[in-house]
This record gives sequence, structure tokens and C-alpha cells, in this order.
Amino acid sequence: MKKYFLSILILAISINLNAQKKILTPELLWKLGRVSDVQLSPDGKTILFGTTYYNLSENKGNRDLYTISTDGGKAVKLTDTKENEFNAIWRPDGKKIGYISTQSGTAQIWEMNADGSDKKQITFFDDDINGFAYSPALNNILLIKNVKLDKTVNDLYPDLPKANAMLFDDLLYRHWDTWTDYSYSHVFYAPYDSSSQKVGAETDIMKEEKFDSPLTPDGGMEQITWSNDGNMIAYTCRKLHGKEEALSTNSDIFIYNIKTKETKNISNGMPGYDQDPVFSPDSKKIVWSSMKTAGFESDKKRIMLYDFVSGQHTDLSEKFDQSSSNFRWDPIDNNTIYFISGINATYQIYSINIVSKKITQITKERFDYTELAVATEKASKSKKVNTLIVGAKMSMCMPTEIFKIQSGIGKTKDKFIETQLSFTNKSILDSIKLATIEERWITTTDNKKMLVWVIYPPYFDKAKKYPALLYCQGGPQSAVSQFFSYRWNFQMMAANDYIIVAPNRRGLPTFGQEWNDQISLDYGGQNMKDYLTAIDSVSKEPFVDKNNLGAIGASYGGYSVYWLAGNHNKRFKAFIAHCGMFNFESWYGSTEELWFANHDLGGAYWKKPRPKSYDFSPHNFVGNWDTPILVIEGGNDFRIPYTQGMEAYDAAQIQGIPSKFLYFPEETHFILKPQNSVLWQRVFFEWLDKWLKPSK
Repeated sequence: MKKYFLSILILAISINLNAQKKILTPELLWKLGRVSDVQLSPDGKTILFGTTYYNLSENKGNRDLYTISTDGGKAVKLTDTKENEFNAIWRPDGKKIGYISTQSGTAQIWEMNADGSDKKQITFFDDDINGFAYSPALNNILLIKNVKLDKTVNDLYPDLPKANAMLFDDLLYRHWDTWTDYSYSHVFYAPYDSSSQKVGAETDIMKEEKFDSPLTPDGGMEQITWSNDGNMIAYTCRKLHGKEEALSTNSDIFIYNIKTKETKNISNGMPGYDQDPVFSPDSKKIVWSSMKTAGFESDKKRIMLYDFVSGQHTDLSEKFDQSSSNFRWDPIDNNTIYFISGINATYQIYSINIVSKKITQITKERFDYTELAVATEKASKSKKVNTLIVGAKMSMCMPTEIFKIQSGIGKTKDKFIETQLSFTNKSILDSIKLATIEERWITTTDNKKMLVWVIYPPYFDKAKKYPALLYCQGGPQSAVSQFFSYRWNFQMMAANDYIIVAPNRRGLPTFGQEWNDQISLDYGGQNMKDYLTAIDSVSKEPFVDKNNLGAIGASYGGYSVYWLAGNHNKRFKAFIAHCGMFNFESWYGSTEELWFANHDLGGAYWKKPRPKSYDFSPHNFVGNWDTPILVIEGGNDFRIPYTQGMEAYDAAQIQGIPSKFLYFPEETHFILKPQNSVLWQRVFFEWLDKWLKPSK
């Protein structure tokens, strides 16, 4: 009998262990599908989107197109090729879907039916098309292409065709991750016949202009749009060149009139970023994102309205202490705009009435909305037309998925109901035990409240002690929101049995502009006290092993790690810095967007009097270093060149401090290739485990 019960007990334990869910691994992370570019059909019945899946062994990804009904159901795959399909949009009549593919050898526009059938290439230009949009009347297509306007050394010296060199006499000769290619991104339009699917000869509306639209390095079709009457093209451009372009954020909104061929700057006199224009349904107004301060790339994004009839500008968000983006006009109401705005480290959907300026928060859950689409839908049993909102959102526990937002009925008519439509990664996520996310509000040294995310291991046991990681955010003005990262993934860190402390320290948006702006000129000041307050507070918990704490971060977070390494007073046992600023003087002379350095540091190091910010440079404190450090860099990072990491690593090596240098020759400010990313994760945790888990 005892043997029988013992067998039952062993069997029960075995079943329980087998039923235990897996934890997230780097390999599983790269199996997740990445949803993006959500587009609603004109009739509001179908959603078009793209999903990228990666093949780890082949070290590359592939993006295909899908549709799903706004009523829910299974997603339908429309494309299945070896090439990536992108910039997929509905034709205004809803009969076709247009997209860009390299299937024919160059990037050209293709069309297909809404069910994916009858795929047909409709453009045959010699050059790649980088983006496009149909005119609402379906008589034209606008597109963006690169135009070579500058001469290479081989053009200048034709008798030296094999010379491999670049010759410059001005600034911004390289940007973000790319050296100049002597060409500029221009906006074109071409006649289009929807019945024959033929596109005519294109017209360059920026002919001979040595400027880019959209803005480099990461602007897209959101910066260029048609008016709904089809008579105007609005585009974003920073019409500056060379040193002026390197020193200024002053982009503007330009209106090109198809009939008169004239171009007008409607944001003239506004010195900051102006971008992402969207016309009202009647084409009489236009709204865009506008920053007030010249040279400040993280200023408040205002909702700027321009009336074509009166010629007047109105800041609709003057009394709204939040940034706004992703503007979408209500299709049947010229007075309502929907948009996304950040509040308390989440990004929610809002609406504004342009007459009363009343702003309403529509969504309020702990998620980040990243995309927004709006269309009209007819009620099934009446002729009433409603506005339908769909969006892409994510959280620390969920990669991007698609949701529908509807107003309630009856007693709940003032509330909005969210319904998840896509479940791209459900099968994988259901098999994984996820970490628990806790929201804490901690009092800072200057008696203010700071939101700190605390992330616990999937199988957290409060009776145990865990090493903890202070996560230092980059930006420096970029919220620690509900993002799902494929590199700095909190679920991955927690799955490796670490508690993560992720503070929304000073300088991060979504807590009002004063909180956001405080960090400029004060890199080693209050925000560093915020970091230490966060880790000191959480370290008081009995389940935190305060003798085994680490600090990690990239970009400004990497700078933070370098600074903490010389000022942490024995708190930490291990550091990891990725692409961080180490020496402000050498960084100032090698970065590309000088407006950032001028605004946040106060100018060049030779300026008199010398800006105080240079006193915060980590290299000033390297003599205090006494803690093991891992340095990670990408060879094509021009924002913070990899030599910054080399200086830090060499300083550690010379002083005999345990250190490693992980260098990716082909990567940028980010690690994007699958196998490089997995290697990054493995080295990352091997380093932390070595120094923070001594008994392992």
C-alpha cells in the first residue's frame, strides 16, 4: 500500500513538473511575429496589416501582408514570398490593396484584390520607390524616390574610376547609421488610371532641391499626405543644408498645389520640428505635430491647426501638458481629431474637439498604443454611420496586437470598450510563464513622486532573495512605458531570475513638460539621484539581495551606467553599458546631429564660459571605477560612435578592472540581426550571472 501511494505521489509530482510553463528565452523571443502598419478599409469592415517573422538559422526576417475582419476571426494571409512587402494601403475605392515589393528586382508598386488574388506590378521605374499614397480621387499617385544631386569623387575625377574615397566640405556627411550617398529623398506624383492600373510619367515637386522629404533617418509616409480633394500635397521637409542642417531641428510643412505648381510654407516662423500633416475631410484645415523650441528634439509635441480660409494658426493643445501624435480626423466630422498621447508611462488614445478644444481620454488601461486608424462603419440594422477606431497596442507582457475601440451603448454610452482582434503570438505566450509587473510610486530626494516599474521573476518566491537590476533608460527623453522590446526585454531579464527596477526618472516624458525638460544641462544631477532613490527603495525589500545589484542601460542609459560606475558608493557589483556617451568632449566632435548636443549639453566644449555639463562626463570619474563592466558597441552607430565604448573599455582594462568588450561591426545604435541579438542576450546574462550570482 505504501509503495502504491508513493507511486501516486511521484506521478503527481511528475505531472505537475511537466505542466510547468516555459520561461522566455532569446530563441523564443525571435519566434514572435511582429505586427505593424495597421490600415482600415474605406468601408470599415477589414483591417490590413503586416507581420514579420524571423528565421534564426537563416539570420533574416520576412514580412507578409494579412487582413482580418473588424468583427474578429482568423487573420487571412495575402502574400507569401521571399521578399518583404511594405507600405501596404487600401485603394480609396476599397477594390484593391496597393503595396511595395522588390519581387521584380527593384522596389515597385504592386496591387492585388482584397483577398490577395490577382497580384500585378503597376510601376516600372528605374529607381526604387520608397513610399507611395493614392490621391482620394484615384487620378494620381504620390511617391518618394531618391534623386542623385551631388557628385562623388569618381564624378569629379573621372580618370580615377576605381578610387574609393569620400570628399566633404560641409557637415552632416553621415547620419545615424549611413554615410551620405549623394542623393536626396524627393516627393513625386504621377497620373494613375485605376481601371487599367497604369501609372504615367512622374513629376518631381522638389526638383533640384538638395533636401529630404520625408526627414532622414526614420521619416516615412506619415510625413507626406494628399488633401481629400486631391488638389494639394502636404509634405515635411527641413530645407536646410550642411552645417545648418546639423545644428537645427527646424522642419516645416509645405503645401504643393497640383493645379498652380506652387509651393507654400505654412509653418514659416515656427523654429522647431513641424511634421506629420493630416488634412481635414473637407480639405479646409490641416493639423500637424509642432515643437516650439529650436534645437530641442524632445520638446512637447503640440497639436497645431492651420485654417486655409482664414490663414490662421491655432495651438489646440496650449493647455494640455502632454505630447500628441498619430493624428486622425473623424471621417464624418470636420471638428474631431483622434490622437495618441502619453500619460504616466503609458500611451493612450484621445480625442479633441477643435472648436471647444475639449480633450477626452478614450483608453485608460496599462498598455501603449502605437498606431491608430479611423474609418466609418454603418450600423447593421440602421442607416446610422458610426466612427470606428482600431489601433495597435502592446505591453511589457504582450507584443503588438490589434484592438478595436467602440463606444458603449445605453448606460455605458460614455465609456469605450476595447476588443482584441489579432492573436498573432497567442500560442507561444500561452506556453510561457510571464513575469509580474508592479507599479510603484516612490518619493524622490526633492519630495516628488516617481513611477517605478518593478518586474518580478515568473516563478517569484518572496521567501527567496533575488539579485536586482537597475534599468537605466535611454533617450534621454523616452518614457519607460509599456513597451515590448526585442533587446531590452524585461520579461527576458525576469526569466533569468532577476528583479528589475525600472524608474521613470527625471527627463522622461508622460509626466508633464517640467519633468521632461529637467534633465537638459543636468545629466549628472537630479535624474541620477532618482536612479539611486529607486534602487535603494526597492533594495529594502527582504526578497532583494542588496549585496548583488547591477546597473544596465543603452544610449543615455549607457551614459548613466558609466556615470554610476564612478559615483555609486559600492552599491553595484556589475555594470553593462551599451552605446553610451563616455567622454563628452570626444563625443561632441564625432556625433552628427549637433543640435542635440548643443541643447542638452549647452554647446561645444571650447565655448566660453565652458558649459557646466562637461563636468558630468563619466571620463572625469573613471579613477573611481572599481566594479566589473561589460561594454557593447555597434560599428555603424554614428549617433554615439563606438569609440566611446572603446575609451571606456580601455580605461577599465588599464586599471585592472574585470571587463569585456562586445563589438558588432555591422550593427548600429541597435542590435537588429537575429543571431547577433541572441549572442547579445547570451553574453549579457553570462556577465550578470558571473558577478551577481556568486553561488551559481
